[in-house]
Amino acid sequence: MYNLLFATTRGEVFDYPAMDMVGRWGDRWVEPEPAEMLPLPPGATLTMIPHRAPVGIDGQTGKFQPLRHNPYGSGSEPVWAVGALLPQGYTRTLLPAFAPPGASEAPLPLLGYTAVGVKDGRYFVAALPTDEDDRWNPCHYNTTGLEELVRERVTAHAGNRILRLLGRCSLEYGCFTAQNIFYRRWEGGLPCSPACNARCLGCISRQPAECCPSPQERISFRPSVQEMLEVALPHLEVAQAAIISCGQGCEGEPLLRAGEIAQVIREVRKATGRGTFNINTNAGHTAGIRLVCQAGLDSLRVSLNSAVPEVYHAYYRPRGYTMDDVRSSLQVAGDWGVYTSLNLLAFPGITDREEEAEALVCLVRETGIKMIQVRNLNIDPDYYLRAVPPARGELLGVPAWLELLAGELPGVTIGNYSRPVR
Repeated sequence: MYNLLFATTRGEVFDYPAMDMVGRWGDRWVEPEPAEMLPLPPGATLTMIPHRAPVGIDGQTGKFQPLRHNPYGSGSEPVWAVGALLPQGYTRTLLPAFAPPGASEAPLPLLGYTAVGVKDGRYFVAALPTDEDDRWNPCHYNTTGLEELVRERVTAHAGNRILRLLGRCSLEYGCFTAQNIFYRRWEGGLPCSPACNARCLGCISRQPAECCPSPQERISFRPSVQEMLEVALPHLEVAQAAIISCGQGCEGEPLLRAGEIAQVIREVRKATGRGTFNINTNAGHTAGIRLVCQAGLDSLRVSLNSAVPEVYHAYYRPRGYTMDDVRSSLQVAGDWGVYTSLNLLAFPGITDREEEAEALVCLVRETGIKMIQVRNLNIDPDYYLRAVPPARGELLGVPAWLELLAGELPGVTIGNYSRPVR
């Protein structure tokens, strides 16, 4: 078994051998299976879960029980739960277990909380390795020379607002796709749209005042075609395994600017056939997708939390489109020969329901999706569960769900990373 972890309000983390670690599966507390526990991966970190008491199994009673006070302290000091934040390439199987918050507590910050415990002095997490790509290893980022690379590029293009924004995202937020623009390699971000046609519960660039704060600011301007070209073309011309991606975490829906992006794609392809031009989108604007596909788009990654319309709408809260439009957009892109993938926001206890798996398999088969990129949904678990419809059907568990997808969709790549298609 794995020992319970807890944090003091000062940020100190301790394990408590008198209680066993518990994970959370939707709204259930469960003991983790040994097969779904692995040592804390390189690049993973621990995080406090404020104002939530950790839940474990009491060693004497064998029952689930919250730990509310520091057993090593005065007896009155409150303690908080602890979760792990995983690097890309790992899919969590269980959420951290903690007691429900009080009615006055604000939602948690938008992070991908994963269950974590201690065994033989080592941290273990409830997760599975689901992809390998050393290009996203944190050791390649935030290097000592990054600040100089940013300064040189921004100075050379002093009027380019996108490069100024990407410089800030690189140095202040540590964004990997922003940094890749300055490193001139791999997948680089091209933010372009301040507006959006959805109001996602877990939007990382804009949240209503009553929710949790967004971890970063959204782009506040509409870049010109020339500004976008100054970023996209040099990257595709020289970068190794080059990808340019519109639709970053610091913006809204890129296809609300489909006309301008289509111009950029056409100009890029006049100059070079190298690299992959990708758009990350909610796919609600089918007419916009048709425009960029006609212009020569290479790949389209569609963000999705569920293929069940009621669950999808509860999270995305779309304005002016529905799940049917998303399906139509995927079909349009497939008809144009664009490589289509899903950015599937996974949440243990929701995504791995039987009805969810069936709906997802149907969507992939009907629209010809080539890849499912599984991403851990960054959101407060209680906030999310209150918003989506109650669970129906059998809960499979994340390992069994992944096995089902692999068996039902043998020609579809299931992983975590975007791939160049040129």
